[in-house]
Amino acid sequence: MDVYLDNAATTKLDERVLEKMKPYFTEKYGNASSIHHMGQESSVLLTKCKEEIAKRINGDPDNIIFTAGGTESNNMILKGVARANQGKGKHILVSSIEHASVLKPAEQLKKEGFDVELIPVNSGGFVELDQIKKMIRPETILISVMTVNNEIGTIQPVEQIARFARKNGIYFHTDAVQAIPYKDIDIKDWNVDFLSLSAHKFYGPKGVGLAYIDRKINIEPQVIGGGQEYGLRGGTYNLPSIVGMTEALKLIYQEKDEYINRVFELSQYLWKRIKEEIDEVAINGDPGNRTPNNLNVMFRRIEGEAILMDLSTKGICVSTGSACSAINLKASGVLQAIGLEDYHLNSNIRFSLGKFTTKEEIDYTVSCLVDTVKRLRSFTPIK
Repeated sequence: MDVYLDNAATTKLDERVLEKMKPYFTEKYGNASSIHHMGQESSVLLTKCKEEIAKRINGDPDNIIFTAGGTESNNMILKGVARANQGKGKHILVSSIEHASVLKPAEQLKKEGFDVELIPVNSGGFVELDQIKKMIRPETILISVMTVNNEIGTIQPVEQIARFARKNGIYFHTDAVQAIPYKDIDIKDWNVDFLSLSAHKFYGPKGVGLAYIDRKINIEPQVIGGGQEYGLRGGTYNLPSIVGMTEALKLIYQEKDEYINRVFELSQYLWKRIKEEIDEVAINGDPGNRTPNNLNVMFRRIEGEAILMDLSTKGICVSTGSACSAINLKASGVLQAIGLEDYHLNSNIRFSLGKFTTKEEIDYTVSCLVDTVKRLRSFTPIK
């Protein structure tokens, strides 16, 4: 049996989304920047997509900038805002559990002379507003805290932090890539200035996302050339994927309640069986205030990569954390940030469920997992 439990890394494209995209590959393929009738039809469609997305996130369509995904959006916002507003200050706060596409640009800005500080999290994996209050300065220009952590699924108090930032004249960005559909994104109510999304996290196509940018705020473009997106992001519009992202966003919110309830029941069932059938296990992060699709489990005295590879031979796809950091097999910075002991940092598996996950797949996974853990622990030197 093939089982896919790595939906936090990417999701399967919804077939209804694919059908919506198809005409824009072969029939309605005009460049949205062209002035002839095919180009103008594409341009009108582009505007409609922005309007549709803006309704879903309660934002302004003119503030939506289409990108190649969350990584580009995060880079665009972090570097663009910092470089354009350094006259106001060069102090930036970034949470210590951000995705690499926020942490790496922050490191780059540090090399350019910006004063970048990492906001610590508590043992549950949460950024605390009181900690931010202690760290801000008169020269603080930007705070970046993700909405939902990609590794342990914790839901951050971004509304509270964003309101505080706005009251203090500090720009606020949130990477909301993992938030859909578990949070109802509300740009205006949240008081966020900048937000990032990526379609392939909610059953849309890969290679497309958006940066929500309050265009009243100065931002330095990172990709220049054709003048698209008000000069903020050059490049020919990926219209089929933009259509796909719009449709995926519409569908996932239409079916939200049923989807969340089903995923919650399956993840609870998975954790119940793991606890009952395997010793020395624990959940990483807060067990309650997290997205229902995410279950990050520590298996003491075993390397997570060994579990992953053994399950893979049985047709089961899981991860050891971020798909990005896993490439380099580095210890998770998120798990370090929540205070895991060094000898537990590489003993973890992230199970991330999705709308195509079935109970039969969970049963098969647990059956294989029990055998895998038993076999690997039989020859571990760690007691």
